[in-house]
Amino acid sequence: MIREYVSGNERVFVLRDLIEVRIPENHYRKMAGKYSREYIVSSGKPRRVLHHITGRDLVYITRESGIPLLGYNAFGIIDRGNTLLQIRPVTGCNLNCIFCSVDEGRKSKTRVTDFIVEPEYLSQKVREVAEYKGNGLEAHIDGQGEPLLYPYMEDLLREIRKIGEISTISIQTNGSLLNDELIEVMEKYVDRINLSIMTLNPDSISRIYNAGYPLERVREIAERIALNTKLDLLIAPVWLPGINDGDIKKIIDFALEIGAGKRAPPLGIQKYIPHRFGRKLKNWISFKEFYRQLRIWEREYGIKLILTPEDFGIERSRRLPDPLKKGEIYRARVVSRGRLSFERLAVVNERIVSIRSQKNPGKYVKFRVTRVKDGLYEGVEVS
Repeated sequence: MIREYVSGNERVFVLRDLIEVRIPENHYRKMAGKYSREYIVSSGKPRRVLHHITGRDLVYITRESGIPLLGYNAFGIIDRGNTLLQIRPVTGCNLNCIFCSVDEGRKSKTRVTDFIVEPEYLSQKVREVAEYKGNGLEAHIDGQGEPLLYPYMEDLLREIRKIGEISTISIQTNGSLLNDELIEVMEKYVDRINLSIMTLNPDSISRIYNAGYPLERVREIAERIALNTKLDLLIAPVWLPGINDGDIKKIIDFALEIGAGKRAPPLGIQKYIPHRFGRKLKNWISFKEFYRQLRIWEREYGIKLILTPEDFGIERSRRLPDPLKKGEIYRARVVSRGRLSFERLAVVNERIVSIRSQKNPGKYVKFRVTRVKDGLYEGVEVS
């Protein structure tokens, strides 16, 4: 579980292929004669903790960290007032997709911090939220990046499966990390995999993913999931105008051929939407054009492609209360840097607030709440 090597003047430890701990070699040698390797890795100082895939600073969130799991869109739990709970255990991605809405991957120009949540802390909070909201919930594991990078996924899934109010567990993935072992784990706990395949053309891989992508293996695993497991499979390409237009029909053919959609729809074609801090493509189409084309494909294939929450059994449900209101002013301690360089995270009333500020962690910041939506909170520093 722990790999160790020397890089320059640092001793490097890699835990579970994701958590990278770097300690100056001279300090490591002093500690090595007094403490165990496990103690040095967990508590030795000075040290840097990085996301092994992205190379960014990594914040490990535990209950003892004092960082709550509600209020922020990068990690924790998002309750949008319906029966779908978004569960986000980790940030970071092994790909660098040219359309990524959150500019993820090692080549990101905007993301400066990554987060990972302790599985016990996250599962306990999911339980608390589920008990408040009631029965018939779907726990959807997604995130800003690739969820399957989370090294404690089986632990998390096992505990979520025990929660009586949750009837469905689904997970989003780009598919690149799927293997036989993971499929066996998911068969125990997961009901549906939402698989994002953007192309079936090997010549388009480098352009779209901007990284290596095991297309043939993903195709084989998708077929195995659909044909030989009890898992439901939804294939969810993003239509990138001018880039993968010719691939969408091939992906539809592939999904129908292998029998995707045992219970849920077989396909969830997504529209590319440029985001402020995401990667932007030159070509994009309006929602009117997007839905017009989906209707054409619906008639051609005789399947439903314009989906609604009802297609997944998602209904309105009791929403967690909002303890902050837009326009209110607070003073709170900065507990962490955020995902973006200008972003800081503070805690108010057991909620995280993302604040535009340059204050360092540990300092106090006065801010005005500027946005409250779907249990997510943003603010700006004021004097």
